[in-house]
Formats: sequence, structure tokens, C-alpha cells
Amino acid sequence: MRNQPNPYVAPHASGGAVVSGERAAQVLKNTYMLLGLSLIVATGASVFAMSTGMGYMSPILTIVVYFGLLFATSKLRNSAWGILAVFGLTGWLGFTTGPIINMYAQIPGGMEIVSLALGGTATIFVAMSAIALVTRKDFSFLTNFIMVGILVAFVASLAAFFFNIPALALAVSAAFVMLSSLLIMWQTSAIIHGGETNYIMATVTLFVSIYNLFLSLLHLLSALSGND
Repeated sequence: MRNQPNPYVAPHASGGAVVSGERAAQVLKNTYMLLGLSLIVATGASVFAMSTGMGYMSPILTIVVYFGLLFATSKLRNSAWGILAVFGLTGWLGFTTGPIINMYAQIPGGMEIVSLALGGTATIFVAMSAIALVTRKDFSFLTNFIMVGILVAFVASLAAFFFNIPALALAVSAAFVMLSSLLIMWQTSAIIHGGETNYIMATVTLFVSIYNLFLSLLHLLSALSGND
């Protein structure tokens, strides 16, 4: 099954502002609350797309609309409208995921692969978040590595898609699993250490990390099962 390019979001921070522990805890709480709501919106949009039998979305259209919504969210990040922009962005990504899940539902063992990918995504998210929260370590030193790594992986995913190179697509998916996992840990660390004080942008970073992680695991598990 041909893999689509992964939408990309660069690590975002609010400039390393010094904040109190209470303020950081509030940002973290708001981020998790908005992330939970965003996942509900994305799930609803995905279920809607699946129930209506939507066909496979053009990767180019997916990426163009994604970047447009990402730009709008960034511009509105300091207002209440930014929350609606987050729901628009996450709803769009959920909507485009519906047809992908429908495709897997048509192959033998496809829904088991989807379930494994969902379980793996949840497990990795909890584990990487826990590392940042329990160790309280500052992972800001990973910023350049993650930023450059995601840019390279994104360009490679475009090459793998347009030139139809399965081996490169698998390598890209493996890279996105690693980078998305690190990004979850990095973003959580940035919140608790005051490097990120905007919960709207923190939510976007975490959501897109989860999205890319899920799609990448889906692709890898499908390949391992012989259905790719």
C-alpha cells in the first residue's frame, strides 16, 4: 500500500521565557485538555469520512490545506480563535485519515493492523511524555536535530511518493516514528521548563506528532505483514 507524504510541523517554542512552576503546570494542563478535545474532533471527522465512503485524498491537497490551517493557527495562537483553528486543522487531518483506514479495512487483517498502530501510538505517547515529566530533564538540546531530521524526512517522503520508491518510503516511516517520538518528549519538556508558553501551538505540535506516528506505524506494520 503506497505511503503518502507526512505533513510536517517544525518544533515551536515561545522564546525560552522564564515561567513559574505554577504557570508551566497550567500550560501543560491546557495543552492536554485541548489535545484531548482535538483527538475527539479528529476521530469524529475520520469516522464521518469513513461512513460517507470518501475516496483517498490527494497528498498534495492534504499538505496544502494542512499548511494553510497551520499558518492560520499560528497567526491566531494568542486569541480564542486559535482554538477553533486548532479544531479545523486537527479535523482536517482526521478527515483525510478516514479514507486511509477504509483502505486498510478492505485487506485481510487490515483492521488488526490499524488497532496495533493505534495501540503503539498511544503507548509511545505515554512513554515519551512520562520520560519528560518524570525525569524533568531539559531536552532543548535536541531542537536542531529534530528540526533538521523532520525537514530531511519530509523531503525524502516526497521523493519516495513521487518516484515510487518503496524502500525509501519504509525508511522515511521508520525515521518519522523516531522523530515523532522525540518531538513528543521535546515538546513536553519545553512546556515544563518554560520554553513553550503557548498551549495552542504546543497542542498542534503534539497532535501532528501523534498523527505522523500513527501513519508511520501503520505503514511499517502493513509492510511487515506483507500487505504493503
